Amino acid sequence: MGSPHIIVSGGSRGLGQTLVRGLLDANYRVSTFSRRPTEFTERLAGEGNFFFATADASDSPSLSAFVKSAGAKFGCPYGLINCAGVAIDGVLATMAEQSIDKLLSTNLRGMILLTKLVVRRMLVGTSRGVILNISSIIGVRGYSGLSVYASTKAGMDGMTRALARELGPRRIRVNSIAPGYLETEMTRGLDQRQREQIVRRTPLGRLGVPDDIVGPVLFLFSDAASFITGQIIVVDGGITT
Repeated sequence: MGSPHIIVSGGSRGLGQTLVRGLLDANYRVSTFSRRPTEFTERLAGEGNFFFATADASDSPSLSAFVKSAGAKFGCPYGLINCAGVAIDGVLATMAEQSIDKLLSTNLRGMILLTKLVVRRMLVGTSRGVILNISSIIGVRGYSGLSVYASTKAGMDGMTRALARELGPRRIRVNSIAPGYLETEMTRGLDQRQREQIVRRTPLGRLGVPDDIVGPVLFLFSDAASFITGQIIVVDGGITT
């Protein structure tokens, strides 16, 4: 039997890319998708424990085809990381409906549909499993100009709590990891004043980096976390303390 199979949404760049690399280094088999290949996914194409296909997190048939292909490659998934997402800021009163729809369809609806597809396979193909939702401190605390984004991340956390109860009897654990501000493409739009303000408010005195999330992910997939489910694990350097 091969190493456990983990599906990661949005694993071609940013935080998702770092999680894929961390899982591969920990000897997991990893399937991931994004709307288009990147230099990272093309570089890993020859690795036996890696599978990539293009898919759109907001499109149900696309997700279904990906999960089917990933299952054919590596078998029933042991784990799922819902990492795919978009970040669009703006005050609600003036936000375009197109932007609202994009946030909801990618960050929330797509996450729910992918989880449904993976859970169906877990329930028939394995005696246990782990689902991790990458939410955000934005959904925990709320920030001006991010109300719609916050609603999608809070929705992820709400599903985490409910699904943990639903799947606990089948030995499938469900948790969220809520990162703080990380040095990724999603924070590159911050100006110097905003960055300095965040650092000042963070007890550990820096922005996070994607590698800060790898350790908690590996822990929550491990047997050391076998009695942890339904939790929102905040990894933010203390900014929400």
